[in-house]
Parts: sequence; structure tokens; C-alpha cells
Amino acid sequence: MASAPGIDLHRVFDAPREYVYRAWTEPERFAAWFGAALDVPVDGVLLDVRAGGAWHATMFEPDGGEVPFWGEYQEVVPPERLMFTLADRSSDDGAEGELVSVTLTELGDGRTGMRFQQLGGNLTTEQYAAAESGWSGFFDRLASGLAEEGRGSGAKVTGHDDN
Repeated sequence: MASAPGIDLHRVFDAPREYVYRAWTEPERFAAWFGAALDVPVDGVLLDVRAGGAWHATMFEPDGGEVPFWGEYQEVVPPERLMFTLADRSSDDGAEGELVSVTLTELGDGRTGMRFQQLGGNLTTEQYAAAESGWSGFFDRLASGLAEEGRGSGAKVTGHDDN
């Protein structure tokens, strides 16, 4: 049986759920990890975190190129769930893009489980593989940032599904 196209990643962060949620919803924190090694200036991040609110972030490549991403929040349940659309310059005009959900679970001992899903079927298998690799790098940077806040020793990957 073939699996549905998309991305399904699981991470455990050594940080309280509220800190992980803020990393997704506060522009300064989001800019610090989104894009991994690419520059994402805070003034290039807009996060109107409410159902129907828009978001936008632009990554800058070393050669000066820009990689914009945008979408709309569909569901916001602090501090446990975000659902939003995701589009980029390769998206068809007028397309809503992919649907992303981020679910945060309090695990105790100051740890947080995160399930990240990107669905939509709009990308090729190769594009999903590249996007999954990109998100994995973003989440590594997120883990490092949480550790720098003094809230833990980083993150551990507890599961990685290629659904």
C-alpha cells in the first residue's frame, strides 16, 4: 500500500512546551531557527498568529537570492497546536500551498514532543525529500536555540517517519 505524499517528522526537545510554542509564534525566535544556516532577518518575518492571520518569512541565500515563504494560519491552539498553509515561489498562482500542522505535547521533566506534518500532495517525491531534509535542519537549529536559552541540552530525535 502506497503512503500519502508528504512529511511526518517527530522530535523531542529538552525544553518546556511553552518555549517551543514561542519559537514558532514570536518573530525573533522564529527568525533564529527558520532557514537553518540561511539568514532570516527578523524584519523579514510576519507572524499574525490567529486563525485567518497571515505569516511570511524570507530566507536570504549566500549569493544574495531570496527564498520567500508565506501562508495563512488555519488553527491556533496555544501552546499545543498550529495549523497553517505553506507556499513558496514555486507554488502555482492562487494555490493555497501545502497544509502544515505542528502538535506539541508536554512529556514531563521539561521535555516537549513535536509532531510536524506537511501534507497536500502538491510536490514531487524529490521535492518532499528535499523539504524534509530542510525541515530537519531547521529543527536541529531550533534545538540548538532552545539549548542556548538554558532550558535543556538540545533535542533528541525520537522518531523519523517518511509517510
